[in-house]
Amino acid sequence: MLGSSLLKILPLLAGVGHAVNLSVARDGGNASSPLMYGIMFEDINHSGDGGIYAELIQNRAFQGSIEFPSTLAPWEAVGNAKLSLQNNTVPLSSALPTSVNVAQGAGSRAGGVIGLQNPGWWGLSVKPQTYTGSFWALGSYKGQFTAKLQSATTSHVWASVQIKSECEQSKWVEHKFQFKPPVAAPDTNNTFVLEFNTGHGSVNFNLISLFPPTYNDRPNGNRPDLMKGLKGLKPSYFRIPGGNNIEGDTFNYRWKWNETIGPLTQRPGRPGTWGYENTDGLGLVEYLQWCEDLEVEPVLAVWSGVYLNGYNNANPDVIPEADIGIYVQDALNELEFIMGDVSTEYGALRASLGYPKPWKINYVEIGNEDNLSDPASYTSYRFMAFYDAIHAAYPDMKLISSTGDLTAVSGHSGTDYHEYARPNIYATQFGLWDNANRSHPILLGEYATIQGNKADPSTPVDWSGAEPRLQYPIWVGAVSEAIYTLGAERNGDIVIGASYAPGFQNLNDFQWSPDLVSFNADPDQVAFSTSYYAIQLLSSHRYTHTAPMTSDSGFGPAFYVAGVNSGTTEYTFKAAVYNTTAPIPFNIDFEGLKQGAKSKLTVLNAPSGLSYNVAGGQNVVKETVTELVAKKGGVFSFELKEYDIAVLTTF
Repeated sequence: MLGSSLLKILPLLAGVGHAVNLSVARDGGNASSPLMYGIMFEDINHSGDGGIYAELIQNRAFQGSIEFPSTLAPWEAVGNAKLSLQNNTVPLSSALPTSVNVAQGAGSRAGGVIGLQNPGWWGLSVKPQTYTGSFWALGSYKGQFTAKLQSATTSHVWASVQIKSECEQSKWVEHKFQFKPPVAAPDTNNTFVLEFNTGHGSVNFNLISLFPPTYNDRPNGNRPDLMKGLKGLKPSYFRIPGGNNIEGDTFNYRWKWNETIGPLTQRPGRPGTWGYENTDGLGLVEYLQWCEDLEVEPVLAVWSGVYLNGYNNANPDVIPEADIGIYVQDALNELEFIMGDVSTEYGALRASLGYPKPWKINYVEIGNEDNLSDPASYTSYRFMAFYDAIHAAYPDMKLISSTGDLTAVSGHSGTDYHEYARPNIYATQFGLWDNANRSHPILLGEYATIQGNKADPSTPVDWSGAEPRLQYPIWVGAVSEAIYTLGAERNGDIVIGASYAPGFQNLNDFQWSPDLVSFNADPDQVAFSTSYYAIQLLSSHRYTHTAPMTSDSGFGPAFYVAGVNSGTTEYTFKAAVYNTTAPIPFNIDFEGLKQGAKSKLTVLNAPSGLSYNVAGGQNVVKETVTELVAKKGGVFSFELKEYDIAVLTTF
């Protein structure tokens, strides 16, 4: 995606830093909202199940598919129990037909204790907090069930509760419980145990669930530590329900919004595109509540009629033009469910599930990366089929093409541009959007530095697999990404937002790196990346207009943008310095500010360009905050060194 004109400025990436003398005007800049720094999410790297979705039990409902058949793993027997998967004549639901039967094993005596245990998602964090659990059971057992958290190494019980059996032979019955460990476990090597006495027949279990406290106490909610991290980014939008995972690998495996709503017993789950089954406990309503909790704008993706058949397949399964109307109507039904009045069919469905108040959708993206998945059919009929129907129903809604260019939209809408690159490439793209077609909004829906620099600075990313990707974002990458997004900020009249991707990585099982946030079962081990802190600084400082600047020098090795809040002298100046042999002096005067005016300068840097954050380690990104006073002529003076990211705000 790197144009030849951009390659011409590569020699400027390393040079002597000359003073930057700037005059910033108050009026005449782009009258637009500042760039929206956002979040792109999909269930990759167990970022949903086993990640931000707070459910602690792995494989809680034995969901499976042809691609990923139902399994007992990681459940294990307790006592002399015999575990077997069964599809009973009386299923819990048509969505969850498979359950586990727990029976007395051969040779064991009646009256003993049997059951099953689960290690969670590669560990269970035990804290002195209230855990809320439930399970469904089928059988004739009339004794007591015991649910507990215990150490996998010492068998020490951290918390335990007895639950009276309400089992019936031909009817599934839900059992609920709570417990609160009095102390924290020293590590996450713990298990959840559910057991009962033998001699009373076998018991079938399904949808065995355990939640810790969730963010904003949402039922079926999210991990507080990861949500607080996202909140700390000061995001503006949330791109849901993700990228490739919405498409599905093959026929019938697309993300179906109507199978992710309502009780968990009615959600069958589906095979995701990243190597594992999705529970869909994190569904459409949960995504919208997530937007509420973070106070962000939802950017909703709707399926565009193509299956992946393996990523970047030259012959994906595509819905023919004669049949596309069925799926267009499904997208309209989804939008009615989200936004419709309770008098409408799907608005009434939403209200029946306990959500009478509608949500608001202003942005809809049609598909995901359709430049890679049969772009010909997207251009010829798929995009316009969805566009025409949605635009007719919601004429004020902003519709976004997923091709990354404007060939499919034919002047009708905006586009979603994705790019993964090396630091040197991003550092050349500060001016990428300066000459863009300004009639089409652009969303930078996915970006990240995924490999380090090479001796030849124009070397593109190696997608062959011969060169591994970075495991964690490095600081030089964060600086280059800052240059890329600062260039987008100064074109805020057309670039509406930018989101790093992917957002989360479970360090125990991941398919893609690097990622914005890395984690495991221990909330104290979360690693917020170097890119996270760069985005946090830039996203936390907003303005209403870009501010025109005059300078005696060009861009590079310092790159910068200025903004102002309309009708005020509240200025924001943002800068990043890339590859310089000496510190760069800045002398800036802002229109309307005089000698003695004050400002705050916040600077981020790291020990080296290759520095990165690891789980459980110290944050390598160092923040320095300095108060500056304007000198004669209202000039603020300061220096920035190599790989500094800085924000100056006047007050």
